[in-house]
Amino acid sequence: MDLTALDAIDVHVHVEQDGRGCLALDRELLDASAAYFKADQDRTPTLERIAEHYRARRTAAVVFTVDATAATGHPALSSEEIADAAAEHADVLVPFGSVDPHAGRAAVDRARRLVTRHGVRGFKFHPSLQGFDPNDVRFYPLYEVLAEEGVPALFHTGQTGIGAGLPGGRGIKLRHSNPMLLDDVAADFPELTIVMAHPSVPWQDEAISIATHKANVYIDLSGWSPRYFPPQLVRATNTLLREKVLFGSDFPVITPERWLADFAKLDIKDEVRSLVLKENAVRVLGLAGGRG
Repeated sequence: MDLTALDAIDVHVHVEQDGRGCLALDRELLDASAAYFKADQDRTPTLERIAEHYRARRTAAVVFTVDATAATGHPALSSEEIADAAAEHADVLVPFGSVDPHAGRAAVDRARRLVTRHGVRGFKFHPSLQGFDPNDVRFYPLYEVLAEEGVPALFHTGQTGIGAGLPGGRGIKLRHSNPMLLDDVAADFPELTIVMAHPSVPWQDEAISIATHKANVYIDLSGWSPRYFPPQLVRATNTLLREKVLFGSDFPVITPERWLADFAKLDIKDEVRSLVLKENAVRVLGLAGGRG
């Protein structure tokens, strides 16, 4: 990847459809999230279309799906196929893997194979959708592998648009995505890089506290238009967390161009903008002089 050809790195991009037309979530959940985000663009672009979209904008994208097979009963897209296809667009795509934590030893072994055989550079977890508490020690062998392989773990935190507005939220429980659960993981695995995805409302202060306290914890700004960021998050980005905050859009529900346009209007110091948009991600992902 030629970093000089890129203006930004979006660390939060969902692959919602594979080349066979299979979807990452069932249609009810996809439609509910689209309504929540008021997304009027294509909700399920293929990996190839994602690459084209980002290449035209001189932006790289960290791409992934979420394997929530056990919790939802819906078959997941293949992280192996996503990683292999992303390799054909290595100028703009950075593949992350996803495994179902409930798969136990199989998830641990698969995670290692995704790194060593398919070149994934990190892993995405969605505790609410996958139905697990990240600090449950039953899942610690999975984090041990990620730490050994030197790849970051990206965790959804806070409110989720998936299931929003449906009766009972389709059974999806927000408490699994309280960032305080990740404080335990960060303390127990200091060598594991953890990225807390999204403004973690209603736990924004907790997320800021964790990222300030734990050197191995970062925050991505995806899932919200910057115009709606909590003021304490903007202050922290400009000061204590200037090297700990990453640009993320949550494409396809929020496009990078919409996010960047709103971020340009935010009261962020000039010297901090380049850190958020690109430099922090280069470091977290190990793109400069690293494995890619």
